[in-house]
Amino acid sequence: MKGVTRSTRSLVLLAAAGAVLLALVAVLAFRIAQQQAVSATDRAATQLARDNAGLFASELQKFRLLPLVLAEYPDVRAMLETGDAATIGRINSRLELLAQRTDAAVIYVLTAQGRTVAASNYRLPTSFVGQDYGFRPYFQGAIRDGGAELFALGTVSGRPGLYLARRIGDAARPLGVIVVKIEFERMQAAWARQQGETIVTDRHGVVIVTSEPGWRFGTIGQLGPDARAAIRTTRQYGDLPLAPLPLTIADGTARMAGEEPGSRIAATGLPLAGAQLRALFPLDPAMRSARASAWLVSVGALVVIAGALLLMWRARERRLLQIAAQRALEGQVAERTAELREANAQLVAESAERARADQRYRAAREELAQANRLGSLGQITAGVAHEINQPVAAIRSFAENAQGFLAKGDGARTDGNLARIVELTQRIGTITAELRNFARRRTPETGAVDVDAAIESTLLLIGDRVRAQGVTLERIGETGLQVTADRVRLEQILINLIQNALDALAGREQTVIRIGTTRGADHVAIELADNGPGVPAHLRDQLFMPFVTGRDEGLGLGLPIARNIARDFGGELSLAESALGGGAFRLTLPEAARG
Repeated sequence: MKGVTRSTRSLVLLAAAGAVLLALVAVLAFRIAQQQAVSATDRAATQLARDNAGLFASELQKFRLLPLVLAEYPDVRAMLETGDAATIGRINSRLELLAQRTDAAVIYVLTAQGRTVAASNYRLPTSFVGQDYGFRPYFQGAIRDGGAELFALGTVSGRPGLYLARRIGDAARPLGVIVVKIEFERMQAAWARQQGETIVTDRHGVVIVTSEPGWRFGTIGQLGPDARAAIRTTRQYGDLPLAPLPLTIADGTARMAGEEPGSRIAATGLPLAGAQLRALFPLDPAMRSARASAWLVSVGALVVIAGALLLMWRARERRLLQIAAQRALEGQVAERTAELREANAQLVAESAERARADQRYRAAREELAQANRLGSLGQITAGVAHEINQPVAAIRSFAENAQGFLAKGDGARTDGNLARIVELTQRIGTITAELRNFARRRTPETGAVDVDAAIESTLLLIGDRVRAQGVTLERIGETGLQVTADRVRLEQILINLIQNALDALAGREQTVIRIGTTRGADHVAIELADNGPGVPAHLRDQLFMPFVTGRDEGLGLGLPIARNIARDFGGELSLAESALGGGAFRLTLPEAARG
């Protein structure tokens, strides 16, 4: 009776120790899973911020070239100097066409006193012509410093946008200011299709661009009286209340009123004075996945601890039986020794086998947990085109079916659906490889660029048109060359030259485009030639001037912009003689230093 009581007490103690251990494992599992969910969401928010900051910077870079080019246009200077009505009419038409081609909201020219003399919207009831914008900070800054930028509400149209201003003439004798207004509605719509929210704030903390329409012109925090006075003076945001958003940000987590667990926030700077981009990525999906993983670990720990307790209890019971048998058979020790040794050896073998089986089980469980974690890491970080809608819809359908099969215990059909999901995921990865590369673009930075890689990326973007037009593409010259440039902007030059060649070859047979690369003393030359009709003689001396083009539908800005980019790199873009009898252009860039 005493032995039974002692055995029962020991079993209770072991069970209590197992319960405590299980509780500790569960708490640790949930804490680690929560930390992993926060880390995964932080990475997703950071990636979203980088991707959207790159898209924003790319959009700005495209439009910032316009006022630079237009400020040098001779007719604009002549209009400001003479005020000739015919010249004003030509400039109005040219600005209207340019705004349509570039998607600019409006382009207009101000006198040195701030009055609008020409605008792309001169036909509309909301025309800027005749309006006085001398009070606007972007006009004052451009006259004073040569250039200025300001995000504000339009005083005539009431539509928000970014104003890019450039002075015409020198500081001593300014003739006027050219202004390009751009709007971000299309970018906001693209951001709205992403998972998470993205906002851009100005230097006062006012939300100027956002994926959530209701947040626009709210503020991050309370505006001070000085900031409000400055905004009212310049009529930057009209009579908008600029009320604080119901958004609380603490310890890297942003929460709307009553929202849990909120969103993780990542911030990054933008190439716009005082502007900052914030990406908010929801925590809830990662937390749900983390809790599921923690429950799986806890259940596994319960099985392991229960198995261990059972083994310990059985071992203890056996030992008690052995002791009792020894005391009862003390007189037969010699006779029973061999049998006891054999039984003990068998017990050790069984225990070793159980330990090996337990080790294999724990390894399989850990492998399953690892697969589950990897499955939760996939995050859609940028909006993609409709080409992947069907695979995404199929993945959702297979996942829902797999959930139903899993609930029914149909393992084979569940495995089949999971295998199809893996195949579709691989397909999406292939489709979006180049799109993701573009989504990562950031503010241009000059450095060593591999020429071969830049040409290959260019052909990935424009290769379909080359093949569709039946043009033979030849690649000659040296390989392995590197230049000092920004890869994205270098690709922009190459795309412009290839598109010009394709336009020249349209409607012709047996057409060829040849891309050659050579190394000079301290530079690399990239030459692109075709066997088309070539550049007309009367255009050769003025080909790189703005608005000079040999095509009726052409705008005449592609080559001037390309040359400006090349010169920014310390290089040059020039017309060359084509070995194929058509047109040819030579792009020379400084060779990158070899490490």
